[in-house]
Amino acid sequence: MKVSGFTFIRNAIKYDYPVVESICSILPLCDEFIVAAGNSDDETRKLIESIGSSKVRIIDTAWDESLREGGAVLADETNKAMDAISPESTWAFYIQADEVVHEDSLDILNAAMEQWKDNPEVEGLLLKYRHFYGSYDYIGDSRRWYRNEVRIIRNDRQIRSYKDAQGFRKNGKTLRVKSSGATIHHYGWVKPPESQKSKLKYFHTLWHDEAWLRRHKSSIEGFDYSGIDSLARFTGTHPEVMKKRIAGKNWEFDFNPEKKKLSPKVFLLDFIEKKTGYRIGEYKNYKLI
Repeated sequence: MKVSGFTFIRNAIKYDYPVVESICSILPLCDEFIVAAGNSDDETRKLIESIGSSKVRIIDTAWDESLREGGAVLADETNKAMDAISPESTWAFYIQADEVVHEDSLDILNAAMEQWKDNPEVEGLLLKYRHFYGSYDYIGDSRRWYRNEVRIIRNDRQIRSYKDAQGFRKNGKTLRVKSSGATIHHYGWVKPPESQKSKLKYFHTLWHDEAWLRRHKSSIEGFDYSGIDSLARFTGTHPEVMKKRIAGKNWEFDFNPEKKKLSPKVFLLDFIEKKTGYRIGEYKNYKLI
């Protein structure tokens, strides 16, 4: 069994992405790792080179700024990285630049890939998500956060990145997947407030045209962490590759987990989910088999 990792990145330094930690977190599982390095305004390519692993292969790309509808440029960049994967690999492990796998999950993931590698009915493996918000001490615990996503796919050229690169489809159909039993730490909402505001302003340009940006200028520039609906304090451990970054954080985020900002409807739906484990109306971009 051979495994290829892949991701895309642009302006990692400018927007404070933990892309090195992300890549290094799954590198032990991979025989190669493809990085589609976009045309950045900073030293992102040198940052990737600093990993210093012979497994890492960089392909230089230019982002198509015209692909704004629904963040399609992100799927386009994902596909560029995926197309560079060795045909000899059985699995392709996709990880975004703000996602990190805990070392405790590596054996679990390896076992899952071994278990299903010879079963063509299994087109992908599902990972659970832990979404950090505001700081490394809090995680989102309301229904606004997606709980699972496909991050390991069979090395099949008919599988393509879907919409804004959140998941995958094969010939337009959702993938048939098994649960891997592992969890990804998602750190996309953990940055100093000004850095987060800057990143979000940039990301809106990938989804919307200039007219939309002008109409929503005040809301884009008014980002505030305190508006979140519900969080819980994180009591577990972070991946080892994140320890240095976390130790060097230079901002504080104080939140009272007891105070919830949920509408009566959302409060009821969250209550049902916590009691039963079932999320009513959950969007699933996959078919669990």
